[in-house]
Amino acid sequence: MSEQKEIDILFALTGDVRRNSRALRQLRALAAQGFTIEVLTLGSSSEDVNLEPGIRARVLPHPAGSGPLFFGRVHGQFTREAMIPASVYHASDLYALPAMHRAAGRFGGRLTYDARELYPHVAATTGRPWIRLFWQSVERRFIRHADAVFTVSDGIADRLAVTYGIPRPYVLHNVPPRRPVTRTDRLRNMADIPSDSVIVLHQGQMRKDRGCTRLVEAMQWVERAVLVFLGDGPERASLQELANALGVQDRVSFFPAVPPDELLDVTASADIGVTLLEDTCLNHRLALPNKLFEYVMAGLPVLASDLPEIRHIVKLFDIGEVVDPTDARQLAAVLQGMVDSPELRANWSKNTPNVLRAYSWEQESVGFVETFQRLAPVGHAQ
Repeated sequence: MSEQKEIDILFALTGDVRRNSRALRQLRALAAQGFTIEVLTLGSSSEDVNLEPGIRARVLPHPAGSGPLFFGRVHGQFTREAMIPASVYHASDLYALPAMHRAAGRFGGRLTYDARELYPHVAATTGRPWIRLFWQSVERRFIRHADAVFTVSDGIADRLAVTYGIPRPYVLHNVPPRRPVTRTDRLRNMADIPSDSVIVLHQGQMRKDRGCTRLVEAMQWVERAVLVFLGDGPERASLQELANALGVQDRVSFFPAVPPDELLDVTASADIGVTLLEDTCLNHRLALPNKLFEYVMAGLPVLASDLPEIRHIVKLFDIGEVVDPTDARQLAAVLQGMVDSPELRANWSKNTPNVLRAYSWEQESVGFVETFQRLAPVGHAQ
């Protein structure tokens, strides 16, 4: 690349980057090395925001509609707004990839892609083979033009390499940067939870096939525990109605999502963290969700889905239990066993630092940053 670019990296995300912990980690790691970054992201209205030194965000209005209509509008927005010179065009999800590819071709930039999901095989494509084939054709067309591909788990990396005949993507796990996390009483105070009740925390989106319904049902048979949902999502209202119908509303609380930078301090006020993706799609089967590592960082024992990638971590490091998230009775039995065993919980909690030694943001982000240093040597501030 022979000409100086106005910015080093144009970073596009279909969502609000200010609420996306993975994207914020990546942006901060790049800005710390002197890259100048512009972000295309979605929000409630158009505005320009200086997120941090070196990171400027152009917030675009969230398009109306859903499904193909929504993504068509997102593509149109990103395509128009991405037509600026940059050294690297980074698609932080599949839905931004076509627009970033077009901009990279227009300005002679490099293209990178974060396959943070196995997009053709997410829950929304289950039972919809034509939708799955469409997204697979989109990914197949553009992923081969990427100069670097990142993803979230070894299982997804292997699948992408085999499916598209590309070099194995770089695995950047959803692990928060290491920092001291002190146990607090924030959730206990927020929900007015008695001191002798165990706090069971589900943080993140409340969506179909994430075990939330069975978790509420299980609370009928779990004693001496309170379930807290921390986050948003389309299932929230129906879960509240279910808790009322089952008579467990006094032991199931709902609170909105908190900013990513405040999350771990709230997480650390729980006693058990749950992540209960159901085995309804290949993306769930191969996932390693943010919340698993957030619970670990906060020192919480976990109750997790019995899925290959998740089970590997939970059992290898002995940090909790795995369960079939579709069986409310089994879920209740395993959860009650955890509630009744403070000694086991303490031992699982003691083992959580071992996970962070094996899965370290500080180690994995080195390769991530070095990739951009290789692709954008001219614009990078030395």
